[in-house]
Amino acid sequence: MGRTKYLLGCAAAVAMTLSMGAANAFADTFALVTINQQALFFNQINDGASAAAKEAGAELVIFNANNVPSAQNDAIETYITQKVDGIILVAIDVNGVKPAITAAKNAGIPVIAIDAQIPDGDNIAFVGVDNTAAGGEIGKFFSDYVKSDMGGTAKVGVVGALNSFIQNQRLDGFKAAVAEGGQNVEFLNTVDGQNVQDVALAAAENLMTANPDMTALYATGEPALLGAVSAVASQGRGDSIKVFGWDLTKSAIDGIDQGFVTAVIQQDPAGEGKAAVEALVKVKKGETIEPIINVPVTIVTKKNVDQYRDMFK
Repeated sequence: MGRTKYLLGCAAAVAMTLSMGAANAFADTFALVTINQQALFFNQINDGASAAAKEAGAELVIFNANNVPSAQNDAIETYITQKVDGIILVAIDVNGVKPAITAAKNAGIPVIAIDAQIPDGDNIAFVGVDNTAAGGEIGKFFSDYVKSDMGGTAKVGVVGALNSFIQNQRLDGFKAAVAEGGQNVEFLNTVDGQNVQDVALAAAENLMTANPDMTALYATGEPALLGAVSAVASQGRGDSIKVFGWDLTKSAIDGIDQGFVTAVIQQDPAGEGKAAVEALVKVKKGETIEPIINVPVTIVTKKNVDQYRDMFK
């Protein structure tokens, strides 16, 4: 009897092991094609997506394009060959990547875009914010601030990422809202921070040097904001230049505390990554998803910054 129980126990163990192996072998594999892994924002997308994939029992692989648009196309083509179950894309060039998205669709692989919308693209959904509208939100805030705190007049320089479609949308929305606000605002040069902090820092410093009468800076993304904050601090211009921008970091919060960073649009990148994976899981189960999955933003100022401090400890 004892030997029989032992053999039955061994058989059960082997069956469980084989079952687990089979489950792992057939687990969904999702690929996340991102812009870079320097910016905290993109890493938070990765974290949210990774946690959601783990929760769903799926595998997530991440490709870092290092700010090279063509590398994203190549990565998608590779993942098509590997027959992944779904692709999540944070696009650099939203038009240039469209043929690769179409190729994925034709191969039966769903693509979900995060952060950057693909105009008339073959992706099944978009997860993120309306960048033009959110740019308008902070543009209105800026215009109101110029009226209430800057005597109705400002000279503003811009630190952007000129190859980023979404950051150009953020600038367009900002400028439109400022124009509608009716204050005496002069836009100076827009410099290219290339989505790299050190490049953005040098660009912001050059912009400030060329425009000694500048009174405000608008930064369209996290690396741009980091560079702008560092430039204002290093040149001791905190008393004369107010900074507005996108995506909180510890240095941005320090700038809010010091009084020269006035307002920052805060997204929920981890929430975006989570929502994208959850949407792919639903699709794989045959469920329907919304074509646009909106993730709200918040304008962070000295009034509400305390609730974000723990994120950067």
